[in-house]
Amino acid sequence: MKRYINYAIVYAVLALVGGVFYCEFTKINDYAVWTTLSVVHAHYFILGMMFFLILGLISMNMNLKINRAVLFYNIGLNLTAIMLIVRGIIQVLDLNVVSAFILGIASIGHIILGVSLILILLDVKKACIK
Repeated sequence: MKRYINYAIVYAVLALVGGVFYCEFTKINDYAVWTTLSVVHAHYFILGMMFFLILGLISMNMNLKINRAVLFYNIGLNLTAIMLIVRGIIQVLDLNVVSAFILGIASIGHIILGVSLILILLDVKKACIK
């Protein structure tokens, strides 16, 4: 349980940093159009902090064994967020970069995130049945 709460704290800090970076970076560059930087804050709050808070509360009453799935969940979430940041910076700076590569890596991050989420939910279900 303690580990999940620590993850929640880390993701809350990352969400706050992501929100401040979005506001300040777009303000400095005088950019007022939508950018993917705006969703980094929400991704880290919901998929990071809220998810691990709920998982921590669930683990108080159950003996969860989901180490590998949580590792992949963290990898998928951070890979997704990093690619959102990279794509957002490219949008704000109006760089001519091939975004298909960035979208592909972000898609891989989403796939890892989705598969690991299903594995975690199956482990929670298994712990409920015992």
